[in-house]
Amino acid sequence: MLISMTGYGRARLATPRFAQTWEVKGVNSRFLDLKWRLPHFTRSMENAFERLVRQKIHRGRVEISLHFEALGGEFAEAQLNEPLALAMIGKLRDLAAACDAPFAPDMNRFLTVPAVWRDPLSEPDPDLAEQLAAGLGQALNDFKLSRGREGETLARDLLARVQHMEEILARLREATPPIKEKKTAALTARIAELVGGQLGDLPRDRILQEAAILCDKLDVSEELTRLAGHLERLNKVVAAGGETGKRLDFLLQEAFREINTLGNKAQDLTASELSVEFKAELEKCREQVANVE
Repeated sequence: MLISMTGYGRARLATPRFAQTWEVKGVNSRFLDLKWRLPHFTRSMENAFERLVRQKIHRGRVEISLHFEALGGEFAEAQLNEPLALAMIGKLRDLAAACDAPFAPDMNRFLTVPAVWRDPLSEPDPDLAEQLAAGLGQALNDFKLSRGREGETLARDLLARVQHMEEILARLREATPPIKEKKTAALTARIAELVGGQLGDLPRDRILQEAAILCDKLDVSEELTRLAGHLERLNKVVAAGGETGKRLDFLLQEAFREINTLGNKAQDLTASELSVEFKAELEKCREQVANVE
């Protein structure tokens, strides 16, 4: 099963002491890019949290947030940074005096100044850290399920597009052999026109040599074979699932290279139209693979 980099996970756990709600959101990215939104008092746990995340997520831009709600008295205690508050009041008093203005500080305004308040539990106890890690683990599991469901949708779409490309490839196999015959006949007619229709006066070996060179330039059998191999591998990789995003992207790049070469060599309107149709499907596959882990 393919794994999408896009997903959402959530977990909420509550005890008599506190309630925790974790949210995990992910979008596509070339590498693993973690963005944390955590209460200040959990900063010392962030490294442990990150190790837990990296065990389950390998690519994507992932935002992880924790809403912590204190229910017990140990978390409800507020800690005021009194020296900082007094220094702020002193500076404002000096400013008022310099401006010859009355000064009556509004203490309620300090309720809206985060800098003067300290979070409780600057050194969280191990039991709290363990419970928070358990909550994060549940959110990551929910996130993984979400990405798996999205991955199944991506896999179905990719397999359908690969099947369509296999059908286009079959049409290319039918369309390309006559091209050499038509181009050889056109070359012969052109030479005859240039020499006034007197082909008999020209060395036959020379004409055959030019025709052989032209046929070699128009031969796309190798490109068709390699394209068939790429499509076969795409089917296998999608069916196998797992962390396959980079491998799928590489296979699509190789397929693009082959179909571009084929379209340039064939020099035929039908082959060109089929090549464009093939490349359109490849481009849609590349857009989908950009979301695969």
